[in-house]
Amino acid sequence: MTHKVFQEGDIVEGTVTGVQSYGAFVELDDHVKGLVHISEVTNGFVKDIHQYVQKGDHIKVKILHIDKDQSRFALSMRALVQEENRDTSEHEVNQGFHTLKNKLNEWIKQSQ
Repeated sequence: MTHKVFQEGDIVEGTVTGVQSYGAFVELDDHVKGLVHISEVTNGFVKDIHQYVQKGDHIKVKILHIDKDQSRFALSMRALVQEENRDTSEHEVNQGFHTLKNKLNEWIKQSQ
C-alpha cells in the first residue's frame, strides 16, 4: 500500500487531533501529522486558539516546511487566508487608508 507524498507548498486537508495553547496538531493521513503553530492560525493576534479550531475539525492547511529527519510538518491556516486576500488586495489598494482604519478597530477587538 502506498501513501501520499507531501511536498512543501501543498494545500491539503486534515483533521485536528489535538489543540494546545501553542498550536493545533493535524493529521494529514494515517502516517503524517503536523503542527499549525498559533502564529499560523490567522492574521492578527490570537488570544485563544480554541476560538479558531477544535479537536475533530476538518481543516485546510498549507505545508510550510517538512523536516524529513524528524518527520515533522509545519502547517499554516494563515497562508491560505493570505492567498485568498491577494485576490481582493487590488480592490483594497484603491481604498487606501480607509481599509487600514477599518482593520484597526477589528485588530483592537481581537487583542482584547
